[in-house]
Amino acid sequence: MSVISLINSLPGAVAQGLIWGIMAIGVYLTFRILDFADLTVDGSLCTGGAVCIMMMLSGQNVWVSLLCAALAGMAAGFCTGILHTFMGIPAILSGILTQLGLYSVNLKIMGKANQAINVDKYDLLVSLRFIRNVPLFKNSIVLVAVIILLLIAVLYWFFGTELGCSIRATGGNDRMARAQGINADFNRVLGLMISNGLVALCGALLSQYQGFADINMGRGAIVIGLAAVIIGEAVFGKVFHNFGFRLLGVAFGSIIYYLVLQVVIWLGIDTDLLKLLSAAVVAVFLAVPTWKGKYFKGTSKGGKS
Repeated sequence: MSVISLINSLPGAVAQGLIWGIMAIGVYLTFRILDFADLTVDGSLCTGGAVCIMMMLSGQNVWVSLLCAALAGMAAGFCTGILHTFMGIPAILSGILTQLGLYSVNLKIMGKANQAINVDKYDLLVSLRFIRNVPLFKNSIVLVAVIILLLIAVLYWFFGTELGCSIRATGGNDRMARAQGINADFNRVLGLMISNGLVALCGALLSQYQGFADINMGRGAIVIGLAAVIIGEAVFGKVFHNFGFRLLGVAFGSIIYYLVLQVVIWLGIDTDLLKLLSAAVVAVFLAVPTWKGKYFKGTSKGGKS
């Protein structure tokens, strides 16, 4: 249990946390902005990775591959949105159905359960090897950080437009939005498309970073996304009030999550329990507002009376 080994592993944890931060921003859009519990992300993350890897293996440019991966994720979000709005299926079930269907789609895209890509043969944007002893413009941490800042700037601009504000209004109060003449169904579908496009982009970068796309790479992604959102809100919620800074706080939450994860691994805790620990953390933080309103508020009123 050497401290040096922990320190050496931290840059990789930061890089991975930044990549997953893109997915966490997508989860934030559906969970907080749209008030939609979207479970599509477990499938669309793998879809993004599968599309990106297969396109690069076929000789396509990395940027074209990333774009197509994001579009594939948007198509997945569109399917979830149509199931929910047009077919009237509840939000959670519509996400589960799309996620289930994507398992077969992802298998067909890759042709098998796992597809690897060699950093020596293909011009990858990010990789495990691009953490140390590489030029700054090629460093995975720097590149992903720049991508996140650009995405936050674009999202900040978009959600400040009339269409973006109508999406936020739909998530805030669906009935009031409809009363104002807003097409809530369209906004919900569009929000799901944007969210899953970001998730798929994360999957594309993650598959490059780890050097392969796997059919199970998205399993439990929603828990990681929620953990990042909740940690970001808990740590930076009182500091970041602006919408753009809240998105940045979510990305920081993802980094904190992976740094803590790295420390847990370094301490020798059984890695089979990591998913359970993540689920427990998310459950507790989600329950805090209810506990405050149900127990602590009632206690204070009792004291006054």
